[in-house]
Amino acid sequence: MQLKRVVVTGLGALTPIGNTVDAYWNALIAGKSGAAPIKQFDASLFKTQFACEVKDFNVEDFIDKKEARKLDQFTHYALVSVMEAVEGSGLIDAEPNLDRIGVVWGSGVGGLKTFQDEAKAFFEGDGTPRFNPFFIPKMIADIAAGQISIKYGFRGPNYVTVSACASSNNAIIDAFNLIRLGKADAIITGGSEAAVNEMGMGGFNGLKALSTRNDSPETASRPFDVDRDGFVLGEGAGALILEEYEHAIKRGATIHAEVVGGGMSGDAYHMTAPHPEGIGARNTMLAALEDAEIAPDAIDYINVHGTSTPLGDIAEVKAIQAVFGAHAYELNISSTKSMTGHLLGAAGAIEAIACVMAVKHDTVPPTINHFTDDPEIDPKLNFTFNTPQKRTIQYALSNTFGFGGHNTSVIVKKFTS
Repeated sequence: MQLKRVVVTGLGALTPIGNTVDAYWNALIAGKSGAAPIKQFDASLFKTQFACEVKDFNVEDFIDKKEARKLDQFTHYALVSVMEAVEGSGLIDAEPNLDRIGVVWGSGVGGLKTFQDEAKAFFEGDGTPRFNPFFIPKMIADIAAGQISIKYGFRGPNYVTVSACASSNNAIIDAFNLIRLGKADAIITGGSEAAVNEMGMGGFNGLKALSTRNDSPETASRPFDVDRDGFVLGEGAGALILEEYEHAIKRGATIHAEVVGGGMSGDAYHMTAPHPEGIGARNTMLAALEDAEIAPDAIDYINVHGTSTPLGDIAEVKAIQAVFGAHAYELNISSTKSMTGHLLGAAGAIEAIACVMAVKHDTVPPTINHFTDDPEIDPKLNFTFNTPQKRTIQYALSNTFGFGGHNTSVIVKKFTS
């Protein structure tokens, strides 16, 4: 069977550093940090009092107030990012066969704020079970994909992937495979997350996963720095429209990049910690390269998982060195989480967008907040510290890894007809 080519024809972003794709990309290149003291609730008693929140956003600018009240924040973010992607793609204007357009979305947490609010109201009440009739449909993780399809009438494959922080990369890989196998003409994919709330912050603080650098939030996410002390929680969404190449060409679509490979693996090691030698990370990158049918030395840029945790950063570097050998010193590496924080299940989506923009503009976004080398990390590797770098980028690889040992890699290529 001849596999079909898959291209990217739409992009949408709602992030802690920009509420559109262009604003997001410009902020990445400028090295802008999205971390600041939390505004959504009083965090004064929490170990971590800052996060990378979406800013200057009013859902009622995009969704009717009555309808917005029926949806959790993570679905708000999903719908708004998809609006940008759909509008920019021209897909609806082309009057496509809606039976062959699907939605594969990712979210690791889903409607955590809705769950928190309903539980609080019940347990602080008199014990009478008075629950909002929208409680369950607001909370469940799959509802974002359902709402996207309802809004546009997309009747193709429709579901949500849940694999912790790898969720939206898994969604992208599934969308890629559905299209190249001929199961759909286009898939709206990506991910959204809204876990900057009391339960989200408290839970990750309990795990000791978050940075506690309350005196300097903007420098708290410092991947590969010797003084890194955990990740910064982020929120938002990223949307990509993947489309079969001939379908896109026929309707005259603007093509941003091509998706050429995806890899998945499991660590089979620990509930939250990565394998110390990065075995799962190594295997998923190798699987993506094999799927794309390219050699390791074809990769020009890796957008790493790079969360700024003591163990995770080292394990990923070991995996990169194992996969790429001498070529590891020729490619660029960067962690855009140094700017956006960690969007959990939405991380893969906004980082895939960063890779698409990198191959379009031949520019590597930086890893900011590097102050001191870690003696356990090879200083000869090019982490693109603090300053973006111009270079020709034919292939970019995006890594996202999740609690439970879920590992994913996606490869995008500069588009040529």
